[in-house]
Amino acid sequence: MRQSELICSGLSAEDYVVQPIVDVSPPKWHLGHTTWFFETFILKPFLEFYKEFNTEYNFVFNSYYETVGARVIRTDRGNLSRPSVDDVYQYRRYVDENMQRFMSRGDLDGQLLDVIVLGLNHEQQHQELLYTDIKYILGHNPLFPKLELTLPLTTFKSSSAKSIFTVPAGIYEIGFNGEGFSFDNEHGLHKVYLDAFEICASLVDNGEYLEFIQDGGYQDFRHWHAEGWEWVKSRSATSPLYWHRVDGVWMHYTFDGCVPVVLNAPVCHVNFYEASAYAAWKGKRLATEAEWEVAADRFEWGQRWEWTGSAYLPYPRFKKASGAIGEYNGKFMVNQMVLRGASVATPVGHSRRSYRNFFHPQHQWQCSGIRLVR
Repeated sequence: MRQSELICSGLSAEDYVVQPIVDVSPPKWHLGHTTWFFETFILKPFLEFYKEFNTEYNFVFNSYYETVGARVIRTDRGNLSRPSVDDVYQYRRYVDENMQRFMSRGDLDGQLLDVIVLGLNHEQQHQELLYTDIKYILGHNPLFPKLELTLPLTTFKSSSAKSIFTVPAGIYEIGFNGEGFSFDNEHGLHKVYLDAFEICASLVDNGEYLEFIQDGGYQDFRHWHAEGWEWVKSRSATSPLYWHRVDGVWMHYTFDGCVPVVLNAPVCHVNFYEASAYAAWKGKRLATEAEWEVAADRFEWGQRWEWTGSAYLPYPRFKKASGAIGEYNGKFMVNQMVLRGASVATPVGHSRRSYRNFFHPQHQWQCSGIRLVR
């Protein structure tokens, strides 16, 4: 996928290897892993006489698939000085050529096409991770380097409109319903009952969040979940990720370098604990994922992934697929929270009302924001 390589085109060889924290994978690993997916699940089982590019790559680039075999533990991805960046790009070209040869046969059945489409969507998910992981890598470089990218992550829409919409009580349907691709965790169209609620048309912006900071929000335990308060104390947290107080001015890291915080831009890089604490400070709350999906046609979304108050759990009648593909989503349905919508880094095809993103509540490095409900 050319887009993955375009995202990385401004990186130096050194940038490709860095892993500052366990959640952020080196760009080189992302490129190798998405290539490995096609080799492992399509070429090796279905292309006659296919020869693996390197038999050690299954160990190096397997992410979490127990069915497929042993793998480098996640914390050690940054120790992979080999294969080199050039090796990984050669690997991609080799697999791309074989995929083109495989696809040209024209006799692919529906089940196999489904796996290919899953592989393409999987790579798009990693394209978003490339944006956010690269930002974390460079945003923790003390030089705060600039980087030219094909997507301007500093783009935003003004949040000047503060309208509130009322959604009446009733029975509603949620879940994927339509044509085209969707992930298995979206499946299971089902009915939910919702009490009446009001939801803000706009996301919380930086200026509003700054009021929370200035009011001592990070020093007042009353706004925080117990785990969130422990996170604040253990991290000495005082602001969203990438914010820095410099000579009395709030600055934040972007791909344009360290620049002043734009007050009317939607707040970004807050975790679930911060989103919940802000909502509590305002006397409001986060939407449930059902409320968000039902109300989504009433407001613009897509600038930030929006934290919900819903735990990531299976929908009714959810069934994991057999084999390694069944490990894609189902085994992560514990101890994580759902985010809805999309962000400026999200591929277009992944911006749909039923899409269920999910992360642990302490994670800040994705483009996540806040919408309030009461």
